[in-house]
Amino acid sequence: MSALAPTLQAFFTERLIGQRQASPNTIAAYRDALRLLVTYVADRTGKSPVMLDFSDLDAQMIGDFLVHLEEERGASVTTRNARLAAVHSLFGFAAFRHPEHAELIARVLSIQAKRGTRALVSFLTRPETEALLNAPDRSKATGRRDYVLLALDLQSGLRVSELTGLRRKDVMLGRGPHVRVEGKGRKQRAVPLTSETVALLGSWLDDKSGGKEDHIFPGPSRERLGRDAVRKLVVRNVRSAAATCPSLADKRVGTHTLRHTCAMNLLQAGVDLATIALWLGHEDLRTVQIYLHADLQMKERAIARTAPLGVAPGRYRPSDPLLAFLLEL
Repeated sequence: MSALAPTLQAFFTERLIGQRQASPNTIAAYRDALRLLVTYVADRTGKSPVMLDFSDLDAQMIGDFLVHLEEERGASVTTRNARLAAVHSLFGFAAFRHPEHAELIARVLSIQAKRGTRALVSFLTRPETEALLNAPDRSKATGRRDYVLLALDLQSGLRVSELTGLRRKDVMLGRGPHVRVEGKGRKQRAVPLTSETVALLGSWLDDKSGGKEDHIFPGPSRERLGRDAVRKLVVRNVRSAAATCPSLADKRVGTHTLRHTCAMNLLQAGVDLATIALWLGHEDLRTVQIYLHADLQMKERAIARTAPLGVAPGRYRPSDPLLAFLLEL
């Protein structure tokens, strides 16, 4: 066994789990990134993964791996940078344990994240939302599950991991109905529910037996529904909905699109950004400013309020007392 294998194991057990107490989602993301890296390097070198050494993972190899992610696996710039962040974290940990590889580690840590264009967030319009909710066949058990899951996510804006992790004990349908979730960084929050969502969830839970620790959207093995299963059900229902709403055929709709749709609905209803950030579980207000850029209707209302050329700016003041009375209503 080389020095890489025990260092990689210690990175997860000591650094992520022991010291940082990283969330299961963070551990899974780092695991997937480093598994892809080890598999790629093993294929390139012809060595078994357990025999790989740090000399096999130099800056050139890491750079080739990042190109492989984009060109052969079709990863986005965001995904590429997330994988690189996991590699940086591993090598930063290794720097303290293996000073003999300091030069190689420094070169890997000097690899920069790639800059990419930030596209406008994709969200569903009201007709598209209605078409999507009408797509599941509610005469079937899976169709009813899809309908409840989609309706809940569109109203609550939960992340996929938060949605699939919901247990019966997390759903409060009495006074002040809400769901309690644990988001990124183990931050807990309560997301309110509308009366329509309360009725849906209440009926769904009444038809399903189980204890308070059971997931409300279980998979075939009664465990939590997987992320990939949620992605597939969203894609499947979007394709069905496109038959009645053609605009959906031209949109790339994923699980995060439902979260974006919830945020845009709140913004267009006049909810301030601070409340939207709390609703979605964001700490930084700048994170939710992307919805301001995507809201074309808000921009159209802004341009409608601007004064045309040749007209003095200022608030309209009606000269007639009756018009003044009607304006103040």
